[in-house]
Amino acid sequence: MQSNVFNRTQVVGSEISAAAYNAIIGTTLLIGFAINFAMVKYIPVATITSINPWLLIIGYFVCCLTGISLFTKSDSPPVSFLGYLLVVTPFGLIINLVVSRYSSGVVINAIQATGCITFVMMVLGTMYPAFFKSIARGLFIALLCTIVVEMVMIFVFKTHHTIIDWVVVLIFCGYIGYDWARANSIPKTVDNAIDSAAALYMDIINLFLRLLRILGRR
Repeated sequence: MQSNVFNRTQVVGSEISAAAYNAIIGTTLLIGFAINFAMVKYIPVATITSINPWLLIIGYFVCCLTGISLFTKSDSPPVSFLGYLLVVTPFGLIINLVVSRYSSGVVINAIQATGCITFVMMVLGTMYPAFFKSIARGLFIALLCTIVVEMVMIFVFKTHHTIIDWVVVLIFCGYIGYDWARANSIPKTVDNAIDSAAALYMDIINLFLRLLRILGRR
């Protein structure tokens, strides 16, 4: 077990080729998106809303934090994949609730925009890895401050400004480039590929949800 997958410098397990490494990242991401699609398609929104809100919130954070702990600390591919699934599942419930509020056209536009932005940020992360690694602390502070501001706006002032959504979009664009740059700087093993995909999955889904909100307002 290691403290954090992205701090690994020594090979744990067998290294694989760059093509196989990227293929595993892509496949893992697609599995997560497929699970989310199935949850949106086959789980009625009424079933989710019937769950006690506090139970849903607590369950969401417990699953996500447990999953993150598993895939960041484990060097076993099956354990890391289990952690990934524990993140994908609660995210799927939230996606289901949010997507139900918008038309299919808006959802498709958000998916397309997310895909294009993700591709561009991965290319930039490949070209300028040092830059994205240098802004990691800034991204974290910006995200933390934005969350605090958003909570104050919602719970104190009972409002929400679109500018906050745009700020979050920019932050997660940076995180996609950053996590992709990190993914390509650690040993290329199956476990590291799964862990990298899990980190990218959370970036991409958060980007998608914010773009969906922005496009939905239009």
